[in-house]
Amino acid sequence: MEPILEVRGLRAVVDGRTVLRGVDLTIPEGEVHALLGPNASGKSSLAQALLGMPTFQVVSGTIRFKGRDITSLPLEERVRMGMALMFQNPPAVRGVKLGDILRILSERTGSTTIARLTSQLQVSEELLHRDLNYGFSGGEKKKAEALQVLAMNPDLLILDEPDSGVDVENLELMGRELSRFLEGKSALVITHTSHILKYLKPKQAHVMIEGRIACHGDPEKILETILAKGYEWCKKCPSAMTS
Repeated sequence: MEPILEVRGLRAVVDGRTVLRGVDLTIPEGEVHALLGPNASGKSSLAQALLGMPTFQVVSGTIRFKGRDITSLPLEERVRMGMALMFQNPPAVRGVKLGDILRILSERTGSTTIARLTSQLQVSEELLHRDLNYGFSGGEKKKAEALQVLAMNPDLLILDEPDSGVDVENLELMGRELSRFLEGKSALVITHTSHILKYLKPKQAHVMIEGRIACHGDPEKILETILAKGYEWCKKCPSAMTS
């Protein structure tokens, strides 16, 4: 069986600035992987490059999704193939209600799925009638973003800092729902704090430093070592990848 995602030698630039410097990453189908790393290490850049955000120019390397080379495909086609991204900082959109987006998604996934997710994530009726992310608190933005991507029922879910700015109560709520959804699914969970990982229990962790995957291995062991020795240790990790 081919991996659901296979990235080889991926180099990308934004506004002439190199943000990815030869990334190699493989996620087998049905596995949840974690991507760790210090701030500004390229984690969010990788997430957006995988989705095909137009601001990211791939200069070399390949991205294969579900066995198909998608390196040159537009964002819309990648989404249609079953890839979804939960943004770290989703934009506010005037004139578009959260409920409007969910009604469109319900045509694909069914209204009962939307209703269940809305209830499980404790998204209020009032929030559904507000302009998307406009004036939302940090927790409300995260729940609204989770509601949308889970309603899409993607084959590969990329979660960019889902625990950023979320209080303890909402973190537990989102963690439980994401864990339920990801049973038997494929995902890449990007996190700086690692709080969400106790709910999602990734199969493998990767550490990104300066635009490269520097180290990979057992999530618990990697987290313990990072807490004890810091991210600099990962540059000398025995499992380090070179590119």
